[in-house]
Amino acid sequence: MELINKDTPQVQEFISSLDSMLKGIESIVKHYKPHLNGERFLSNNEVSKKLNVSLRTLQEWRDTGLIPFIQIKGKIIYRQSDIDKLLQKHYFESWKE
Repeated sequence: MELINKDTPQVQEFISSLDSMLKGIESIVKHYKPHLNGERFLSNNEVSKKLNVSLRTLQEWRDTGLIPFIQIKGKIIYRQSDIDKLLQKHYFESWKE
C-alpha cells in the first residue's frame, strides 16, 4: 500500500491547482465592481486613467457638455456605457492598410 503525504506528486499537483484557483478568485475579487441595474459606474479617477487625461481635462469636458456625468453632493461618477459611446463617437477608422 502506498503512503500518501505532502511530497506525493498527486498531492503536489492538487495543491498547485488549488493555489492557481485561489489566485484567480483573488484577482476577480480585487477587480470586481458591482453593477446597478446592469450598468457599471466609474469614478473620476477611473475615467481619468482609462482615457489617459487629467482630472482637469475631465472637468473641462463636463463643463462643455462633451461627457455625460452624474453628480451627487460633489461626488462625480460616469456610466461605463456613456464612456464607451463617447469613444465610439470619436473613433476614426483607418483608411490605409
